Amino acid sequence: MTLTSKTRQIQQWAGVTADGVYGPRTADAIIAKAGIGHNGPPTTTITERIMLEILEHEGIVLEAYKDSVNVWTWGAGVTSKSGHSVMRYVDRPQTMRRVLEVYEWLLRTKYLPGVLEAFGSMQLTEAQLGAALSFHWNTGAIGGASLVKSVQAGRTDQAHTEFLNWSKPKEIIPRRKLERALFFDGTWSSDGLVTVYQRVRKPSYTPEWSSAKQVDIRDDLRAVVAAAG
Repeated sequence: MTLTSKTRQIQQWAGVTADGVYGPRTADAIIAKAGIGHNGPPTTTITERIMLEILEHEGIVLEAYKDSVNVWTWGAGVTSKSGHSVMRYVDRPQTMRRVLEVYEWLLRTKYLPGVLEAFGSMQLTEAQLGAALSFHWNTGAIGGASLVKSVQAGRTDQAHTEFLNWSKPKEIIPRRKLERALFFDGTWSSDGLVTVYQRVRKPSYTPEWSSAKQVDIRDDLRAVVAAAG
């Protein structure tokens, strides 16, 4: 495609009138349609930075526990609904390497395809992909989220608001705001350290909050990513 024809195509999509004045679609819309990111080149690769960002929100529990709504959960917020049964980890704490192996596998095979399908031909930057994956890992609802359609159409202000449509329970609101800041502004929140809860209370099977420890998991994470190829 020549520069002239490509420019004409973008102008036509954006609603440029005969006198060269842009129509109602904004510069953000043109950027979204063209697949041009504000915060770097497009990618479909799950990077170490993306994985650490999601873990910053999730934390890690080394054995199976019951979450706030009594659902059995393990590792980086994994439930059996993901297709990986977590009941095998009841009373059986696992190594960090095992937790990260399952996390990487699920993120790559179960969640990344859903995000890429939802955004279709729109290309995402590392920051946008990370934010979308974090949202999908937490909600499982990227395919039906109105914010995706708003982003695709260039309705940035509307999409910004729609991130907070997913704000229940209220404790999740800070995460939504951080995901939104990552998607639109490229602001990362992870410092490379992850909160690890090393013990689970019995018989309630709730995490023992006093066992929380900030752990640098980057060496284990890199080993897992390298092994996955």
